[in-house]
Order: sequence, then C-alpha cells, then structure tokens
Amino acid sequence: MREKYQIEIEKRIEDADSGYAFSAIDFADIAGTDPTNKALSRLGEAGTIRRVIKGIYDKPLYSKLLGEYSSPNIEKVAQALARKYNWTIAPSGETALNFLHLSTQVPVNYSYVSDGPYRKYKIGNYLVEFKHCANKEISGKSYITIIVIQAIKSIGKDRIQPKDISILSDLLPEEEKKKILREAMTTTPWIYGVIKEVCKK
Repeated sequence: MREKYQIEIEKRIEDADSGYAFSAIDFADIAGTDPTNKALSRLGEAGTIRRVIKGIYDKPLYSKLLGEYSSPNIEKVAQALARKYNWTIAPSGETALNFLHLSTQVPVNYSYVSDGPYRKYKIGNYLVEFKHCANKEISGKSYITIIVIQAIKSIGKDRIQPKDISILSDLLPEEEKKKILREAMTTTPWIYGVIKEVCKK
C-alpha cells in the first residue's frame, strides 16, 4: 500500500506541465526530504519522471514527431536549482540575448548570474554555468529587470544598436517598462541610459 505522501507527490507531478523540473524542496509541504527523495527515486525507476542531475528531476516531454522524449528544458532545470538552493538567478550573456530575442543563435552553453556560489553543471550536451555577482546587481530587482540589464551589458556600451533598443521596446509591456525604470536606477549609468531609451519609445 502506497503512503499518503507518495500519492500526493505523484498527483502534483501528474498535474504539472510536461518539461517541469523539480527537486525534493518543491514537495516540502507534503513530506520531509528523506521520504520525498525516496518517492522521487521510485518514480524515476518506474520511468514516470527522469533524473536530470543529482537531486533534480523532470517530467519529460514526449515528442510524437521524433518518437522519443525531448531533452530537459534548461531554463526549468535552472529554476529548479535556484529553488533548491534559494538562489536568485537570471540569464546572462548569450542566454539573456536569446531569451529577449536579441540573438537567434541557440546557446551551446547556458549562463546565469546568481547571488549563490559559482556552480557548473553538465546537463545532456549542455554546460550550465551560474556566475556569482554582486548583490547590488540583482537584489531588489525582478527577473525581467535583471535579464534586461544582463542583455545590454552583454552587447556592450559601444555595440548597442537602435534595432536592439527597438526590439526590447516592442517586447516589453508598458507596466514592465515602468518597473524596470524604477528597479534599474542603481545599475551602471550607461546601461541605465540605454534602459531609458528602451522605455521611452
């Protein structure tokens, strides 16, 4: 007979979207770490979920076209790691540019800024890197504000183009622009200057 917590964990996973990534911490309201890890391990052995890296699982998305399960969703895995370790993270570098449609190049490596320690993970064919940054760069800022700052920083002061400003301006809703203007005031002056251009268009 299955334990009540096992049934509740299975139900939560069943209700989650395909591709969702998680760790034991996401079930802390149902059971303690040890029983949750055992439940997840059993579900992994049964093929209901997939172990991505130690302590992180996902609900794999099945591709009818390819006739196989898709690779793990790196963004969802990164978010699961952030929840597990209580990090604040956001895409940086090429990852941020791709996220905001400023680059069509699909990253081979995924880069994130974090208020946690430096960490590097191999997930399938991808390298996922979390780079520690100063708290002032991310603390008190929303996910979208951090990404916009990181994307502009990645392009560079002398390489930012009117088309980049236009893409960002079209992408961001007016409410988000107001929030970004407010939250980014403490960032590097030249980056804030670009943000003001983006938000006034």
